[in-house]
Amino acid sequence: MSTAGTSTLQPKTNRIGLTVLDYRGGKTTLCAGCGHNAISERIIDAMFEMGIPPERVIKPSGIGCSSKSPAYFMRRSHSFNAVHGRMPSVTTGAVLANHKLMALGVSGDGDTASIGIGQFVHLMRRNLPVIYIIEDNGVYGLTKGQFSATADLGSKLKTGVINELPPIDTCAMAIELGATFVGRSFSGDKKQLHSMLKAAIAHRGTVMLDVVSPCVTFNDHEGSTKSYKYMKDHEEPLQDISFIPAFEEINVEYDSGTTVQVTMHDGSRLQLHKIEEDYDPTDRIRAITRLHEAREENVVLTGVFYVNPKAPTFIDVLNLTDEPLTTLPESMVRPGRDVLARAMAELQ
Repeated sequence: MSTAGTSTLQPKTNRIGLTVLDYRGGKTTLCAGCGHNAISERIIDAMFEMGIPPERVIKPSGIGCSSKSPAYFMRRSHSFNAVHGRMPSVTTGAVLANHKLMALGVSGDGDTASIGIGQFVHLMRRNLPVIYIIEDNGVYGLTKGQFSATADLGSKLKTGVINELPPIDTCAMAIELGATFVGRSFSGDKKQLHSMLKAAIAHRGTVMLDVVSPCVTFNDHEGSTKSYKYMKDHEEPLQDISFIPAFEEINVEYDSGTTVQVTMHDGSRLQLHKIEEDYDPTDRIRAITRLHEAREENVVLTGVFYVNPKAPTFIDVLNLTDEPLTTLPESMVRPGRDVLARAMAELQ
C-alpha cells in the first residue's frame, strides 16, 4: 500500500519539549463528577503551558478526598501523603531542604480548617514559596458528609441537619496572616481557575487558592451552599482574569474597563480586569473588607483578592545559600566538635 502524501500528526509540545501527556497522572478513583478532578485537569493544563519540568515539582498533601488527587496529575513529580492536617510542616521541611523545587500542596477544607488549622496559620505567616490549594466542598467526604469548618451558616446536609456555626474564611485568614497571593475560584469555572493557576506558578511566595469544589455525593443537593447550582446562582467574579507568561506574549481580548497589572517575580504579568470600581488587589485592607462585604451580601466572591510580589520569602528571611541544603557536603552542614565545645562553654 502506498503511503505517499500521508503524514503523522505530532502531539503539541510546550517550551521545554514535553506533551500534555507528560503531565498526566493515574486514573482517578474519585466519584464521577467530583470537582476535584476538574482542578487536577486545570493543574495539568497550567503546568504544561508554563513549561514546568514535572521532576522539579513536589506534591505534598494531607488526608481526605482532596489529598488523593495529587495521584491524578503529574505522575513524574514527587508525591508525599502527610499525616492528617500536617502537610504544611512536611512542605516547609522539603522546601527548606531544597528550595529549587516547586511545592504544590493540595489540602481540603477539613484537612486545613479543622485538624490542620494551626499548621495552616504558621505556613501563611512565613511566606514560604508554595502553592497551597484547598479543594473546598464544605463537608468530610470520606466520612459520610459531616459539616467541615468552612460550611456556610444555614447550609443543610442531605440528612436535613442545618449548620448553626459560622464558617472559617480561609482567604481572609490567609491575607491577614501574611500570604502574598490569595484568591478563590470555582472548580466549574475553567477559564478563571486556569488563569489563576498559571499566575500562581509564576509567583514567588505563599499562594493560597481556595477552590470551591462541590461534593457530588454529599453536598450537591438543594440547601447546600457549595453545590453546583448554588455556585452558578451566587458566584460573583471579582475580575476577568487573563495571565500572560513572559515567554509567550499573546493578545488578549477582554471587556472594556480599567485594568490593574501586577508584575510577577519571573517577569510575567497578571492582568486583572476590574469589574468593581476602584478595587486594587495590592490593597490588603480593602481585600479583607471586600471579603467581609461579600459575606454580608450573601455572594461567593471569586478572583484574585490580594497580591504582593515584593514581600521577602521565608527563604530570604533565613538567608539560605543559593545551593540547596541537600546538596551541601557534611563539612558545611554538620558543626565540628570545636563549635559544640564553644556553645557548651557559653552556657556554663
